[in-house]
Amino acid sequence: MKMQWIVNTLGMMLISLSLSAQVVSKDSLNVLKQQKESLEISKKLTDRKLELAKYENQLAEKTAEVTKTAEQAQKSADENGKMAAKLSGNAQDRKLAKSARKSANAAERDAKKARRAEDNLASLKKNIESLKSKIADDESKLSAVK
Repeated sequence: MKMQWIVNTLGMMLISLSLSAQVVSKDSLNVLKQQKESLEISKKLTDRKLELAKYENQLAEKTAEVTKTAEQAQKSADENGKMAAKLSGNAQDRKLAKSARKSANAAERDAKKARRAEDNLASLKKNIESLKSKIADDESKLSAVK
């Protein structure tokens, strides 16, 4: 008897719980989905803006590096020209030949550094432009969602 009473009580509780469950309307679900999408776009937008700020801070650094390496490459090329001129006056001098070879190697190495610095700067500028366009796209998506 007690067992039947307990089973009936539990059954009534389960029925009452299922009847009192709150029904979520489709409008509420759509609103929640839009809010979720808006938050995701906002997060991406914020991350991209942070990355853009980091790149823009690096821009001055890279520009200075390009200038410095270009000046060093020019100095090395000038030194190489002087050494070649000295060597042309006395082609049999081993010390001058060795110095000319060293200055040529230095000029080549410095020119390579200058090219790499220029390529890095160009890549950085390309990344900045790409991020700016992505940020603009995200901002338009965000305004469309809201």
